[in-house]
Amino acid sequence: MTMKDKVAIVGMGCSKFGERWGLGVADLAIESAYEAFEDAGVGPKDIEACFVGQMYAPVGGLAGAQVADALKFHNIPVLRNENWCTSGHIALIQACMAVASGAYDVVMALGVEKLKDTGYPGLGTGRGMSPVYEARRTAPGSFSLIATRYFEQYGLSLEEGKQTIGKIAVKNHQNGLLAPKAHFHKAITLEDVMKAPIIAQPLGLFDCCGNSDGSACAIITRADTARTLREDPIYVKGFGVAMDTVLPHSRPNFNWTSFDALKTSSSKAYAMAGIKSPREEIDLAEVHDCFTITEMLIYEDFGFSAPGRAKEDIDAGFFELSGGLPVNTDGGLKCFGHPVGASGLRMTYEIYKQLQYKVDNPKRQVRNVKRGLAHTFGGGPQLSAVLIAGNEKG
Repeated sequence: MTMKDKVAIVGMGCSKFGERWGLGVADLAIESAYEAFEDAGVGPKDIEACFVGQMYAPVGGLAGAQVADALKFHNIPVLRNENWCTSGHIALIQACMAVASGAYDVVMALGVEKLKDTGYPGLGTGRGMSPVYEARRTAPGSFSLIATRYFEQYGLSLEEGKQTIGKIAVKNHQNGLLAPKAHFHKAITLEDVMKAPIIAQPLGLFDCCGNSDGSACAIITRADTARTLREDPIYVKGFGVAMDTVLPHSRPNFNWTSFDALKTSSSKAYAMAGIKSPREEIDLAEVHDCFTITEMLIYEDFGFSAPGRAKEDIDAGFFELSGGLPVNTDGGLKCFGHPVGASGLRMTYEIYKQLQYKVDNPKRQVRNVKRGLAHTFGGGPQLSAVLIAGNEKG
């Protein structure tokens, strides 16, 4: 089934991200949902189903109860998913499919997570206790292997490699300065990146995103009725989701510098959206910068840069706000932090506002935008979700 131009986003909200010690999950959900209600001109009673992305729950589970109670949803489906870092995007894609199928006319997708008071350390706790799944290997450890291999494969010295990915950190922090809802507002220099404490060689402190609390929300309806709610709906053009094995490096010829899930998910989204040359046809993107090397790999696996050529584009400023394809225009995970279940919808919120020319700080508004891409990448990593949206129907 193709999704292109069958559904539209008519309202979105996003909480302030950060250390929200005084608020609970319900408060964060209300903060983003009521911005979305006001934006769409609807209320809780208009929502026919709600799809929730949230990673953390007690051993006994939570279902969708926290969101249902907070928003006073009664006798409608409130369906919670946990798909690691892609949970927010999966909720959004499920909501879009529910409308496109004809099952519902107006639904909500909401991502929410509160990490700061859970004690979650950011380094991760590995892959559970299974010896097959390499118990205790952490996220920084995994992505440091990817960076080391990339530098070796493409002939970059440690100094050259660290400077290259360091420019991504500098870019994202500069963009984050212009995003009022971001967690971190700190300008950094390349020298700061190079001298930062090492987390997992070669990745230093500024190559890694932090944890955060936050929530983001979208209201979706049929594309053919969207203009009855607002003049500038944003149309869903395509999506792609792909899951690979937890241990892709057990596959012969796996090289650590490219991931099948990234290539497959983006290819599916491009095919649905009718995009043949993403470097030219995508106007801006929010991608999963959990680590700076991750953003660099995504440039290549998404076809924004040719394999092994991302360094040239980074050096030329191609992905900066004034470049040919701005990436992470709100500062990305580097500045918003990563409240896991909320991130995918937060990234889509930036794309939605950019496509409407209604960014909360005009200094980071990208000009002449028609299509934007939002993406999350989770797991070991091996699960990737992509959604492409546009401001013109057809």
